Amino acid sequence: MVAPIIHLAAVSLSSSVYANAKLVYLWPKGFNLDVYKTILGMESLWRSMGVTITITVGGTLLYLFFTSTMAYGLSRPNAPARGLIMKFVLITFIFTSPLIPGYLVIRSLGLENTLWVLMLPGAINAFGVIIMRTFFQGLSSELFDAGKMDGCGEFRLYARIAMPLSMAVNATLALFQAVTLWNSYFSALIFIRSKDLYPLQILLRSLIIEDDSVLNKPSGDLLAATPEMMKAGIILFATLPILLVYPFLQKYFVKGALLGSVKE
Repeated sequence: MVAPIIHLAAVSLSSSVYANAKLVYLWPKGFNLDVYKTILGMESLWRSMGVTITITVGGTLLYLFFTSTMAYGLSRPNAPARGLIMKFVLITFIFTSPLIPGYLVIRSLGLENTLWVLMLPGAINAFGVIIMRTFFQGLSSELFDAGKMDGCGEFRLYARIAMPLSMAVNATLALFQAVTLWNSYFSALIFIRSKDLYPLQILLRSLIIEDDSVLNKPSGDLLAATPEMMKAGIILFATLPILLVYPFLQKYFVKGALLGSVKE
């Protein structure tokens, strides 16, 4: 899993002479930084990076809010029709949204060619609701009884008791959703028309597959960076930020992957 990333880094940091000859494997040869000088000067990449960061952060926050509030409501023993609602939630595991009706709904809501179309449709899903609902049901009922005695309503119980105790589950689901949003491709390909709103993955496709002319522009001298070296550097540019987030969430991820998965 790590070897391809190391190989890409080695190619992007090597001399074009060695890269063209396919002599670079896991260590750069003829070390140079021309590829990254070119990448860091590409305005379109930075703009798409900003779009991707926006939808990743905003979409993850929306996901955690809507998922946790629905899961909390369905976990309360006095919630009306919670069994029926859970059946509808489970149905979404079997039947997914068809492409054409989904597109027509998005267009009728005026979300097409906006960043909202990359965040709102995935703001809640059955997997997150089930995991978080099971976790909330495992919390001690005495905690909520004590909160009610102190005058807390349901929203304060959710905000003051349930959410602070569910940080591990929140971190796990946030990581899943953040990776999904960071790698979002298909929705953007269908709904986004403006190049100024392209997320990183769509721009990468455009640069690597459709627009080799950009990658063929010389950097410093004619042999400073080949298209293959540019592709390696751009892929790393798009991949490393999300990889760097994982170590900070790892302790929550290991714990949260089990929390809420089993109910006694």
